[in-house]
Amino acid sequence: MYSSNSDTIAAISTPRAAGGISVIRISGEAALEIADKLFVPLSTAKKPSEMEGYTCAYGRIVHEGEELDDAVLTVFCAPRSYTGENVAEISCHGGIYVTEKILRAVLECGAVPAGAGEFTQRAFLNDKMSLTQAEAVMDIISAQGKAYHRRAVSVKEGALFKKTEEVSSKLLTLLGEIGAWIDYPEDDIPAVEDENIIETLSEISAELSKIRASYDNTRILREGIDTVIAGKPNVGKSTLMNLLAGYEKSIVTDIAGTTRDIVEESVRVGDVVLRLSDTAGLRDTEDIVEGAGIERARKKISSADLIIAVFDNSTPLDDDDISLIESCKKADGVKVIACINKTDRENHLDKDKISDSFENVIEISAEKGEGVDKLQSVLNNLFLTNSNIYDDITVNERQKKCLDRAISCVNEAYSAILSGITLDAVNIVLDDALNALMELNGKRASEEVVAEVFSHFCVGK
Repeated sequence: MYSSNSDTIAAISTPRAAGGISVIRISGEAALEIADKLFVPLSTAKKPSEMEGYTCAYGRIVHEGEELDDAVLTVFCAPRSYTGENVAEISCHGGIYVTEKILRAVLECGAVPAGAGEFTQRAFLNDKMSLTQAEAVMDIISAQGKAYHRRAVSVKEGALFKKTEEVSSKLLTLLGEIGAWIDYPEDDIPAVEDENIIETLSEISAELSKIRASYDNTRILREGIDTVIAGKPNVGKSTLMNLLAGYEKSIVTDIAGTTRDIVEESVRVGDVVLRLSDTAGLRDTEDIVEGAGIERARKKISSADLIIAVFDNSTPLDDDDISLIESCKKADGVKVIACINKTDRENHLDKDKISDSFENVIEISAEKGEGVDKLQSVLNNLFLTNSNIYDDITVNERQKKCLDRAISCVNEAYSAILSGITLDAVNIVLDDALNALMELNGKRASEEVVAEVFSHFCVGK
């Protein structure tokens, strides 16, 4: 539940946990006056309301005659603040009790509790950032790796907004030309040629499709790469799982069939996050429990983003290995890394067969802890190498839906022109496309859409 925009809001902006420092943020017209009631400056003679923006002062927090803590107060004056309003931030010691006690004092002095994401929502409503830039704030906070963080920062700086605005501008120009010709037929306005409309719509559709394509990479970088470690029993799948996890997640024995269900763990390898699944060894078995685990493993292989297919360097290829190779080839759209394990042992594996079957092959010794750097290098090439100019942005589910609507409308207009449908109908469809892009950036987003976006934020941001 959000407060009125006329209210002054407050919340703890740091995690609710003991630490070196906590920050209580106050934003609104009365922010500095509320700070006056609590903050006793020791490093300056000025009260908070008399301080200039972007300045700090050291002092004590005193409420109803009780000294709560010593603190640093930072002042930001409207409109040059995060929210576009007057903002005071109290940096105090990071104990949970003292932090919450200071927040209660702030609320008793006239502030109201901030809702989830309400500081950033006010920044959006006060034109300090677009809706896509606001969404990037949470992406920055939740980033688990360098690549996703870099993209989120790029969107926070306006990359996605600028790209979609360029397309919106082309649409708006085309709508203006078509509208003028439709609305003022008696004037000497040149007709808009179908060939020109078709060319412009083709360009717009291609540009929107490139932006839309960033969604899949965004999902992988945000959520992690859904990765299956597959192979026959005793090739070292669980040892590899434990090596990447950094501890003994999976049971490792010399007994075939030890892993009977899917063991999962998220790990970071360089700049990417793998959502690892150590699966049951793939082989023919009459054991009902092991067989159920193998069936789950096969289903997991078909739905993964990445398969790490593990082969034993010390044993010849057998039917189970060949079956894995064939399964990987049938996994449409799934990236595969062939991992030749146990390279510290004498070679009996047909490496040429592996090289002929897979584009990406690495050699490791999971038991010795050797080869993770090779895996990291291949992962970077597969998932982090920029392949188009739109690889510097993130696209979330809401934005994807807006892009899908815009692309659908543009393509419908394109088909309508080819079919000879009147420009009046084309104009209506293109207006819907423009509305979708305006909703994406927040220019025409409903209150419900805006509320939904900020409901996913944490309190204090």
